[in-house]
Amino acid sequence: MKILNVVGARPNFMKMAPLVRCLRERGIEQRLVHTGQHYDENMSKVFFEDLGMPAPDIYLGVGSGSHAEQTARVMVEFEKVCETEKPDLVVVVGDVNSTLACSVVSAKLWIPVAHVEAGLRSFDRRMPEEINRIVTDRLSEILLIHSPEAVDNLVHEGVARESIHSVGNIMIDSLVTHLEQAKSSGVLEELSLASDGYAVVTLHRPSNVDDPAALLRILGALHEVATELPVIFSCHPRTAVRMKSLESYDKLAGKGELHVLPPLGYLDFLHLLSNARLVLTDSGGLQEETTYLGIHCVTIRENTERPVTVTQGSNVLAGTDPAKILAAARPALDGRPARRGAPEHWDGKTAPRIVDVFQSWWSAR
Repeated sequence: MKILNVVGARPNFMKMAPLVRCLRERGIEQRLVHTGQHYDENMSKVFFEDLGMPAPDIYLGVGSGSHAEQTARVMVEFEKVCETEKPDLVVVVGDVNSTLACSVVSAKLWIPVAHVEAGLRSFDRRMPEEINRIVTDRLSEILLIHSPEAVDNLVHEGVARESIHSVGNIMIDSLVTHLEQAKSSGVLEELSLASDGYAVVTLHRPSNVDDPAALLRILGALHEVATELPVIFSCHPRTAVRMKSLESYDKLAGKGELHVLPPLGYLDFLHLLSNARLVLTDSGGLQEETTYLGIHCVTIRENTERPVTVTQGSNVLAGTDPAKILAAARPALDGRPARRGAPEHWDGKTAPRIVDVFQSWWSAR
């Protein structure tokens, strides 16, 4: 069996690293393809190093662009890779444009696709990621899910139950593997922070950062939080550009202790995250990691494709209304403990279960 593993953006790296490691341990032939969707030092190279991932065997270097441009470039370049490598299985993770593009190419070349993190649905097709999820799942032969509601979503869409495999959350594999190592990070000392004495923010979704009115509302709420608790904003490059273009943002400056930083490496960010009292985010992965860690999470979105983090974990949906964001943050600001509870198989052993599925699938062919 020869496998092509595909990554393109930073969240993919955390999901692929444990799988690459497990495939190597089992002696299965694999090639790592990096599409280059995230391509700068902070968004890509540093994460590879921190996660202990090998350098990509194949780098497509597609770069940024509109959804159509980026998807098209990945498709053109990945088709060449498939024709040269002739893999038996293509593995895609998550819901970024690279995930969709490589799934379409593989399906048209009759190469089976395995989708890690299948079945997630926000039921909001205004989110580009939702389109990527739906199409990828329809084209995949092996659907690897991490929470119970994903089964219902897929079955409702007509996916055969025998194609669905409950393996757990591979993001948690990376977290568990690197949590101890992350303790060696000096990021708290560098920022003069005390454990449980600050909040962490990430913000990157177009619906939040491309709409000036929405972004200004969110930033206003973050500055209000920062009057009670220092806020560390690990700022996505696109978000930084949008913030600088806001004419009225200067009026908020100086209100509260809000520190805007460039993106951190995985180990530094994991140490920062695991010692935070509160996280405010529109990221899917952080909803999951805070659930596992038992940290208050305020999700700045109207919906989530990870509802299990709300029903079982410490996550609260707040949307972009400043009053709702502050109300959701209030328990953390008042020092109340977060609810703890992780779903089944969020235990750091997802990668071996995935490889078991691959080996069973290969044996049955």
